[in-house]
Amino acid sequence: MSGVEQVSRRGASGRGRLLAGVGAVIGLVVVVGGIIQRQAHFSTLRQQTADAAIPRVQLIAPSHGPSTRTLDLPGNIAAWYQAPIYAQVSGYVHMWYKDIGARVKTGDVLATIDTPGLDAQYAASKANFDVAMARYKLAQITAHRWKALQGTQAVSQQEVDVQAANAEAEQAQVEAARHDVSRYAALIGFKQIVAPFDGVVTSRLADVGDYVNAGGGDVSSHGTATELFSVADVHRMRIFVAIPQDYADIISPKLTADVTVPQHPDRVFKASFLATASAFNASTRTVTTELTVDNSKGELWPDSYATVHFRAPGDPGMLILPEGALIFRAQGMQVALVDDNNRIRLHNVTVGTNLGTMVQILGGLKPTDRVVNNPSAGLLDGQEVRIVDSTPGYNVPSGAAPAVAHDADTRAMPIDNAGTEEAGARQ
Repeated sequence: MSGVEQVSRRGASGRGRLLAGVGAVIGLVVVVGGIIQRQAHFSTLRQQTADAAIPRVQLIAPSHGPSTRTLDLPGNIAAWYQAPIYAQVSGYVHMWYKDIGARVKTGDVLATIDTPGLDAQYAASKANFDVAMARYKLAQITAHRWKALQGTQAVSQQEVDVQAANAEAEQAQVEAARHDVSRYAALIGFKQIVAPFDGVVTSRLADVGDYVNAGGGDVSSHGTATELFSVADVHRMRIFVAIPQDYADIISPKLTADVTVPQHPDRVFKASFLATASAFNASTRTVTTELTVDNSKGELWPDSYATVHFRAPGDPGMLILPEGALIFRAQGMQVALVDDNNRIRLHNVTVGTNLGTMVQILGGLKPTDRVVNNPSAGLLDGQEVRIVDSTPGYNVPSGAAPAVAHDADTRAMPIDNAGTEEAGARQ
C-alpha cells in the first residue's frame, strides 16, 4: 500500500470521527433542550392548574335603599253596583225595550212578560175575596139579630155565642182573602222587568217569546236558567287588587294608586283606598284590597283588566343586596365576603322585606363589606379567591354599589290625605 493511500484513509477516518462527534453533541443538545422544555411546560401547567383551582369571584357592595318605591300589580275593575235581573213570574216575554249599552234610570221598564196563568189566579183571588166579604156581612147581620134576641126565651146564650164566633171567623176569612189578593197583585207588578238603579244595561239574554220561569230567569232549550238582563252602575268603579303578604304593611286608608287600562294606554286614572279584606288567602298569601275610581265619563268598563301602579317614599337608610348574593345553608341565610387577603368569610345576615330583585338586609352587613355576587355553592370559609371584573351588562361593577332605579322597589304608600268613603254608599 502506498503512502498516498494511507494519508487518504487517515483523513477520511478523521472526518468521520468529527461528524460523529458533531452528531453526538447535537443529539445531546436536543435531548437536554427537550428535557428543559418539558420541565418548563410542566412548571407552566402546574402554575396554570394551581391558578385555575382558585375560584374567580365578582364583587359588589351593599347599596342603600331606593328613595322612591313602586309596585305594579294586576287589578280587576268591577262596577259600583251590578245586578243580574231574573223573572219573578212564569210566562213568556211579550216585549223588551232596552238593549245592551242602553242608559237606564231607576224604574225604567226593560221588558214585559205575558202571564195568563197568573192573571187567572189574580182574578180568582179577587172573586174569593168578594165571596168572603159577602159571607162576613151575612155573618155580621145574623150575629146582630141573635144578639138582639139575647135574654129572651127565643134563643139560648150558647146560640148567641156561636153566631158571634161565626162572624169573627168570617172576618178572618176576609183578611186571608185580602192578603191573597195583595200577593197576586204584587206578582202582577213583576210582569214588568224594571231597572233597580241608574246605570247601563250590560247584557240582555231575553228575546220576544222566550219562556221565563219564576225566580229562574230565561229557560234555555237545555233547561238551564240565566238572567234576563244585567244592569251596572258605572258612575264609580271598584278595583280589586291582590297585594302579596310581604307588602301588606302599605295598606292604609290613605293608600292611592295610578290605574292604566289597555284600551286607554295614554290615560292615567287616580284611585283611592276603599276597603281591605284584612285576611290573607291561604293558597296565594295575598290580601284582597279594594280601590275606587271616578268614572263620570264612562271610560272604564266593568270586568276590565287594569294595571295598578303604587308609589311610595323609600328608605335610603336601609341596606339592600341582589337576591343572587344570598346563600341559604344549614347555618341560615349567609353572604360570602372577601377580606383583605382575598379569602372568603361567610357571614350570617338577617333579611327583611323582599323588594323584587333586591332584598333588604336588617343585620350582619356593613356598607363597606365586599360581597361576592352570585356565589357558588362550593365556596368554603377561608378559601382563597381571585377577584375579576364584572361582565358589562350582566353584573354590577366590582366594588360599586348596585344601581337601583327609583322605581325598583315593589311596595306602595299613600300620596295624599283624602278621606275614604263608606264601602257601599253611592257617591
